[in-house]
Amino acid sequence: MMLKGVFNANIYYMQIMDENGKIDANLFPKDLKDSTVVEMYKKMSMARQLDAKVLSLQRQGRAVTYAPLIGQEAEQIGSAFAMRPADFFVPNFRQHAVYMARGFPLDKFFMYWRGYEEGDSIPKEVNGLPVAVPVGTQMPHAAGIAYAQKYRKSGAVTIAYVGDGGTSEGDFYESLNFAGVFKLPLVTIIENNQWAISVPRSKQSAAQTLAQKAVAAGIKGIQVDGNDVIAVYKAVSDAIRESASGPTLIEALTYRMSMHTTADDPTKYRSDDEVNAWKAKDPLLRVRKYLESKKLWSDELEAKMLDENLKAIDAAVDKAEQFKPDPKSMFENVYSFMPDVLKEEEDEAIAANFWQG
Repeated sequence: MMLKGVFNANIYYMQIMDENGKIDANLFPKDLKDSTVVEMYKKMSMARQLDAKVLSLQRQGRAVTYAPLIGQEAEQIGSAFAMRPADFFVPNFRQHAVYMARGFPLDKFFMYWRGYEEGDSIPKEVNGLPVAVPVGTQMPHAAGIAYAQKYRKSGAVTIAYVGDGGTSEGDFYESLNFAGVFKLPLVTIIENNQWAISVPRSKQSAAQTLAQKAVAAGIKGIQVDGNDVIAVYKAVSDAIRESASGPTLIEALTYRMSMHTTADDPTKYRSDDEVNAWKAKDPLLRVRKYLESKKLWSDELEAKMLDENLKAIDAAVDKAEQFKPDPKSMFENVYSFMPDVLKEEEDEAIAANFWQG
C-alpha cells in the first residue's frame, strides 16, 4: 500500500503599479517606454469617453442594448498594446477598448451599436473576430485559430477574452484542454470583473483563483491586477514570448463599475460600498498619478486630450448615423464564399424586390 504526493502547483499574483501610481522597478518591463505609457493612458481615456457616449446614445434611443466597459480599461489596453501586428484577438461582447486600440474604425464601432451588422464586419488588417454575445462560445474559435497559426508556422498568437462567468462553460474547459494537448499559441485572458450579470464570482467556482484552472489543462497560469495596465502588459507580453512552448491562462482581477448591460440594474444585487471600494482602484487614476509624478502629464494636457477625443467621437457618430444599410448585406459576411443555395435566395429576393415594400 502506498500514499504519496504526485503533483504540486503555485499560482502567482502580479502587480507592478499600485493604486497610488507607485511602481515596482524590479518588475517594470524593460521594453516599455514612458512615451508608450502616455499612449496607453490616452487610449484608456478614449475608451472611457467612448463608453460614456454609447451609454448616452442608448438612453436616447440611438443605440441598442450596450455592455459598458468602464473599470476594465487597463486590462484591455494593456493586452492590446502587448499584441504584435500579426497576432489575432477573439473577443466576447465587452472588448470595445481592444477593438479601438487595434485600429477598428470608430464609425464602424458606432454603426454596430446602432444595430447594423455592417459595423461588425471586421477589416482584414484589424486581425480580430466579430463580437460574440453567447457566453464562452468564442473559446473554441480561438483554439481553432491558434491551431491554424501553429500549423502554418506563422509565429502569430491568438489572444482570447472570456469573463469569469464564461469560465464555468464547457467551451472554456474544452478549449483550454485542446490548447494544452497541442501546445497551441493561445493566450486566454479571464476578465474577472467579479460579476456574471447578477451572479458573483463566489458562485462561479469554489477555487481560490480562476487562474488555477490552467493547472488541470497542463498549461501556465498567472493572476494579475487587472486595473494595472503595466502588469497586464507584462503578463501578456511574457505569454506571447513563451507561446512557442504552449498556451497561457491569465486571470485579470478587475471590476465592472457599471451595469452588465443597459438592460441591467446592478443596484438590485450589489452594494454601494462594494462599488466605492473599487473606485479607489480606478485604472485611469493610477496611471495619471504615475505620469504626473514623472512630469509627463498635466491638467492642460488632460483638457486638450479630452477635447480631441470628444471631437473624434462626435465625428464618428455623425458618420455612423449617416449610414444607409443595404438589405443585401443579410446574405453577405456569413460564409467565406457564398454557397449556391444562399445565392439562389439572394437572387430571388432581388427579383421579388422584397425589401422595397
